[in-house]
Amino acid sequence: MSAVFEEMVALFKKELELCQLKPSETMAVLTSGEVRADYAKAFLQAASEIGANTFELKLPEVRGAQGSFGITPLTDNRVAVECLKKADLVIDLVLLLFSKEQLELQDAGVRILLVVEPFDVIKRMFPKESDKERVLYATELLKNAKELRVTNKAGTDVTYQLGQYPILTEYGFADEPGRWDHLPSCFSAATSNDGGVDGVVVMDRGDIFFPFNRYLQDPITLTIKDGYVTNIEGGFDAMLMKEYIESFNDPRAYAISHIGWGLNERAQWHSLAFDDKVFGMDGRAFYGNVLFSLGPNSELGGNNDTPCHLDLPMKNCTLYLDGKLIVKDGDIVIDEMKPVKTESLSV
Repeated sequence: MSAVFEEMVALFKKELELCQLKPSETMAVLTSGEVRADYAKAFLQAASEIGANTFELKLPEVRGAQGSFGITPLTDNRVAVECLKKADLVIDLVLLLFSKEQLELQDAGVRILLVVEPFDVIKRMFPKESDKERVLYATELLKNAKELRVTNKAGTDVTYQLGQYPILTEYGFADEPGRWDHLPSCFSAATSNDGGVDGVVVMDRGDIFFPFNRYLQDPITLTIKDGYVTNIEGGFDAMLMKEYIESFNDPRAYAISHIGWGLNERAQWHSLAFDDKVFGMDGRAFYGNVLFSLGPNSELGGNNDTPCHLDLPMKNCTLYLDGKLIVKDGDIVIDEMKPVKTESLSV
């Protein structure tokens, strides 16, 4: 057993403990082909050290679904879905996000943990128990708010009407029945009321364009009316965005999805420059960012399940809830959401 694998087992065991995995429970690892086979082996070993029952469900890889969310190796595979319902905790190594199968498993009470980032990112951004308290504080702020407004010096001024849908809460571990989470993460986000977004979003140079995994070289201006992008202006990056959205031939791809802010002070904005194959939780959960998104809202109870999803993390924004300042120029101003510096990670 290599030193790296031993480190992986130890860290994943700590994660499973945060997920409240008990010896009386069953953990399943969902895999596809040989992708993340080392993760699967390490999670199985970690769960066995806890004393839980384990199994791996390996499915064929999906062809031709690159860039599409909601189309997974589990799509329309009823036998596999029913098998996973027997588990208390599912480790998702294939990316079930925005799929109807994931929602079905959650409705059945299965805890789901998505793990797709490189191991060095997981180590650096590994959750602290205090992250949950900070994210839940942000979640309560969003639950109680009726209006969210974002501005920046590049020209953004956009307003979201809130209250129709529940809040997306990610603190890095799935510790309650039916809960989905993502290792690593640490942010909270809301989806607007249907048709309830109006204004202008100006993404600036250096903001991030997922799933293209690139930093913007020139600003992009998006005009938004009644919850839909009606115009996209700019240079090369704007052209890429327009062509990508148009390729889905789905008007719902222009809908505004979730909006929120990152709380993970261990995230690094520059990390994408070193590895463009990451899923991108550094940018999505970066402390003080604003995560602006287009596409589906089905994860939070909406009926938009378009496979086109763009996450567009933005730095140096200012965010208000019902007129109260929450983030100022990319910095959290509420004490309850600032980092807790007394904890240390030991593996």
